[in-house]
Amino acid sequence: MSETDADDHGTEAELRRRRVEGTQRALRAGAGDALVLFPSRNLQYLTGFAESPDERHLLFLVPADGDAAFFAPDLYETQLREETAVAEIRTWSDGEDPVAGVRDLLADCGVRGGHLLVDDTMWATFTQDLRAAAPAASFGLASEVLSELRVRKDAAELDAMRRAAAVADAVVGDLRDLGPDAVGMTEAELSAFIEDRLTERGGSGTSFETIVGSGPNGAKPHHGHGDREIRAGEPIVLDFGTRVDGYPSDQTRTLVFDGEPPARYREVHEVVREAQQAGVAAVGPGVPAEAVDAAAREVIEAAGYGDAFVHRTGHGVGLDVHEEPYAVAGNERELEPGMVLSVEPGIYLPDEFGVRIEDLVVVTEDGCERLNDTDRDWRC
Repeated sequence: MSETDADDHGTEAELRRRRVEGTQRALRAGAGDALVLFPSRNLQYLTGFAESPDERHLLFLVPADGDAAFFAPDLYETQLREETAVAEIRTWSDGEDPVAGVRDLLADCGVRGGHLLVDDTMWATFTQDLRAAAPAASFGLASEVLSELRVRKDAAELDAMRRAAAVADAVVGDLRDLGPDAVGMTEAELSAFIEDRLTERGGSGTSFETIVGSGPNGAKPHHGHGDREIRAGEPIVLDFGTRVDGYPSDQTRTLVFDGEPPARYREVHEVVREAQQAGVAAVGPGVPAEAVDAAAREVIEAAGYGDAFVHRTGHGVGLDVHEEPYAVAGNERELEPGMVLSVEPGIYLPDEFGVRIEDLVVVTEDGCERLNDTDRDWRC
């Protein structure tokens, strides 16, 4: 390990330590007696460990007092010691009873009973085994603590998200450069082009299934992509993102690759563009999240397309692409500096086309910063 790598590792270890300590402070303040995670975005946030779950018991226990500990299959021990700064790692081998090992760990940490907060995405089989290991305990969700810690992004998180957004921006440029060459490609082929370019531009995979909605498929907000061919003069909804250092981008543009679109499309696209700008302009510290939705929705409703705007205006973005805060009617939570959210109004006309424009923004001390800055026009 180079000196620079060692410095980076030390800085990251300190960051994870502070996050665990913040979790323990929240537990001691009354949230619960311990938090139990399994492989998930929550575990990645606290430890940096980013594997997918499998059938073996791999748990991370954070007691209100004392040291946090991994309970993991022994085949993960070296990986955990190299990739995390967690000192206490208890292992079990195939053929041993993991429930007994979990019971012993809970007892040693003084949490045989009490209130345990488990990972929101924990598989039912592991939750049931926790209940068997701690039959006197009550259970809640880890989000009761971690959503408040994760909702405001620190400098390192924002840096990763800016770089992920820059990759998505660059790929929008690559799409525009395709121009007429995109005509005749299938949605799936254009999706593969996007995903290849995301990697070539420095991203790591995709942050969600790429959406390429051509013509009438664009009127289905979560269409995905299929075998329909791109045609000249028709709108294409393109919604995609990648990850950098684990953090995602999420951007949507609606483009026409060749020819002239219908006059109605020009009108609808302009309405959505104005609504998106109104939503971004509404973002700032102290603003209720629902006000962002209201600002964008007012523009669309005034143009007579209110019934065609069928989803919320935005969602928070972090390690999870969809997390707090949600820009939706009824959410009175006030925005705070460091929160990141999408602003993505849309109009969807069944059997005709759809239009959506999306950028990520970060709340600042006096307004917001767009993380995406590519042209929002439909022309290539």
